[in-house]
Amino acid sequence: MIDKAGLKVAGVLAAFLEERVLPGTGIPTDKFWHGVADIYRRFAPENARLLDVREDMQAKIDAWHEERAGRPVDQDAYETFLREIGYLVAEPASFAIETRNVDTEVARIAGPQLVVPILNARFLLNAANARWGSLYDALYGTDAIPGAPAGDGYDPVRGEQVIDWAKSFLDRAVPLARGSWRDWSGGEPMLADPTHLVGRAGGNLLLRHHGLHIELMIDPAHPIGRNDPAGLADVLLESAITTIADLEDSIAAVDAEDKVAAYSNWLGLMQGTIQASFEKAGRTIVRRLKGDRHYIATDGTELVLPGRSVMFVRNVGHLMTTPALLLPDGRQAPEGILDGICTSLIALHDIAVARRNSRSGSIYIVKPKMHGPAEAAFTNRLFDAIEDLLGLDRHTIKVGLMDEERRTSANLAACIAAVKGRLVFINTGFLDRTGDEMHTSMRAGPMIRKGEMKDSTWIKAYENRNVQIGLACGLSGKAQIGKGMWAAPDRMADMLAQKDAHPRAGASTAWVPSPSAATLHATHYHEIDVFARQGERSGEAVASLSHLLTIPIAPGGNWQPGEVQEELENNAQGILGYVVRWVDQGIGCSKVPDIHDVGLMEDRATLRISSQLIANWLFHGVATPAQAEDALRRMAVKVDAQNRADTRYEPMAGRENQSLAYQAARALIFEGANQFSGYTEPLLHQFRAHKKDIT
Repeated sequence: MIDKAGLKVAGVLAAFLEERVLPGTGIPTDKFWHGVADIYRRFAPENARLLDVREDMQAKIDAWHEERAGRPVDQDAYETFLREIGYLVAEPASFAIETRNVDTEVARIAGPQLVVPILNARFLLNAANARWGSLYDALYGTDAIPGAPAGDGYDPVRGEQVIDWAKSFLDRAVPLARGSWRDWSGGEPMLADPTHLVGRAGGNLLLRHHGLHIELMIDPAHPIGRNDPAGLADVLLESAITTIADLEDSIAAVDAEDKVAAYSNWLGLMQGTIQASFEKAGRTIVRRLKGDRHYIATDGTELVLPGRSVMFVRNVGHLMTTPALLLPDGRQAPEGILDGICTSLIALHDIAVARRNSRSGSIYIVKPKMHGPAEAAFTNRLFDAIEDLLGLDRHTIKVGLMDEERRTSANLAACIAAVKGRLVFINTGFLDRTGDEMHTSMRAGPMIRKGEMKDSTWIKAYENRNVQIGLACGLSGKAQIGKGMWAAPDRMADMLAQKDAHPRAGASTAWVPSPSAATLHATHYHEIDVFARQGERSGEAVASLSHLLTIPIAPGGNWQPGEVQEELENNAQGILGYVVRWVDQGIGCSKVPDIHDVGLMEDRATLRISSQLIANWLFHGVATPAQAEDALRRMAVKVDAQNRADTRYEPMAGRENQSLAYQAARALIFEGANQFSGYTEPLLHQFRAHKKDIT
């Protein structure tokens, strides 16, 4: 560790910042470190006090439920109690957010949003380059249309299915004045709305609908185009309008080396230099960031469209600390403060140089896991201080507010008010939100089964209130209102059938797990005019707070033994399948087979639900410790079998006392009721750090 203005900084982090990040920013090294030390002096104690407030509130809520054990929740008395302890605050007077200098992609275009682990450079590049995607490829290679390609080469039958689907989509989004795109034989198309045609590039046509672009790739010499009457070789859709590069739930970063690897990839994005190489068919492929796309507009002027997604970065929340930096008293420093400083400093290479990412000169930081308006206000003042350190205008750093904790949901308008000068994003995060629902009310009674949560009273109010409050606070046209992840990347037909509910709800963005999913989900934003839907919903009354605060306790809680075993095994399998990759291999997000061998994108949010549910059932005697232990042992055998093709995989079954991953999964369950806010990070970090030490 190296002394920097009284702080102890890991050598690898200090070298990275001083040698690779600070040069070119105009900020002297000594001034930077003294500024960092001052920020920690001012904000680290308050960070700790806010966490103490959380713990104190949770203890009071636990005691309230314990005093009333066995009795139904008196909703009026419950809400009065929550106000008395400061859990619920007064609603602010009517206001509108005041955010300025927001990129069009964030404020005025509705479309898909990718979330990608920042430690994986290849995935990060794929996501950044997913601004444009081939509709033909997304359809051909997924189950979005029935069947699958036959043989190893091109399947012309499958190809015809793809082309028919794509032209049917064009008929709906940008219809011709007469007939179908299936009959178009080339030349100038006669559109029902001529304003949909906005440009050309060679023989290609550029169309625009609901703010999103469609490029018709005309190439009669192409293997696909030569069999098309118009020479249409592909349909490119503007897809992932924005992307969140994630430092939080989807990565395993437990020390200075991990943090530097993550920050290095963010630096590569901001400088435009990031690249990744991999082997394919016996040759090395190098992937780089794509450039902008150039057209001639219909009025003869040059039209340039971004080639890449606008990048947000998700910092960690207020809880975790990092060994990469020690405070003067020797304690680990709050990691969220370090993320805020470092990701903003790195973003200077974008906004102060070439503006490759944000043409408006903004830095987009998503801040997760905040509990209530006091914590949101803390983030606002922290970002003020970081702007002062870096010489930035006030509110250059924008904030995305994750509505994923119960106290934030219940006080959403007050949370938005606390960051109203820099807010660019709110969303609903069903998974983490469910985990916090369970933990907050751990002692209220046994929770309903995980699969029933989506139909519960609180979640319907939650999803509606988020949009309704966002619109009432003036987000439309200024900031994103988002919805959560589609977690099944191999089930694109189901996604196409279901995920239109998000834009239909008035959400201007929703999360997708892959570039192909982004392209397919983009079709929903052509089918639904999101900003028109927001106008229709803007006058709605806000859904009931009492409904939001209705605890999802199972009435009676009298499950049959088979149902208890099924629920234990389902959750134990999910916990083990995710944790074994996190602890043993440092993989924070991946496609993990569920108990039915369906691949699901898993991160710490899903882990939080499963561990909290079993912990809750153990607490209330729905299941016994022996039953939970038995489920873990049986599911270890299944997870081992699901990973048998992975040469790096370390089996758990029969090695329960030696496997750190197994021990971590067990701890998440049996210590779950007492984990801070029900979070999984402290235990995961502990076991992953131990694993790295011994290997």
